[in-house]
Amino acid sequence: MGFGTDVPSSDAQLLADWVMATRDHADQPFVIIDKIKAKVFAFDSRGVLLGAAPALLGLAQGDDNPPGIGDKPLSMITPAERITPSGRFVAALGHDLGKQDILWVDYASAISLHRVIPGKASDGRFQRLASASTLDNRISYGCINVPVDFYEGVIRPAFRATTGIVYVLPEHKSVHEVFSIPR
Repeated sequence: MGFGTDVPSSDAQLLADWVMATRDHADQPFVIIDKIKAKVFAFDSRGVLLGAAPALLGLAQGDDNPPGIGDKPLSMITPAERITPSGRFVAALGHDLGKQDILWVDYASAISLHRVIPGKASDGRFQRLASASTLDNRISYGCINVPVDFYEGVIRPAFRATTGIVYVLPEHKSVHEVFSIPR
């Protein structure tokens, strides 16, 4: 399975190969989020790479959402709770509270993939996305922030008329454990 000129992590390659071999994506478009490399890879329903982009992820490392996180207002979420959860999610386009279109990854936990937003000037979100380092890509409340052109040109068209699957690779657990991939 090809990733174009981007070199995926071994876990991303393993997952992509497994998805296509098992048809786990049910012939829908799919996205692989590599938290270690802070990268998003989007594929069409046939497994053809549509594009790749850097991503901003949850401030805290971890693989599981804290209980009840989707019911908390942002002001009550502690830095340790700002996790991008790992797993397989059925995703669909929808809207946030401000009526901006987003890709809902885990609606119950309020996790989405969306265009990067400026936030506070001190956050430097656009600079973080442009940085060659992945060390500064941890800032969000758990959502996956991508460049505007990637969202507009790849994500939105791929999911416009359908649901799809978002796979978020783990940071601490094994990819075999999270996705039940045989060893």
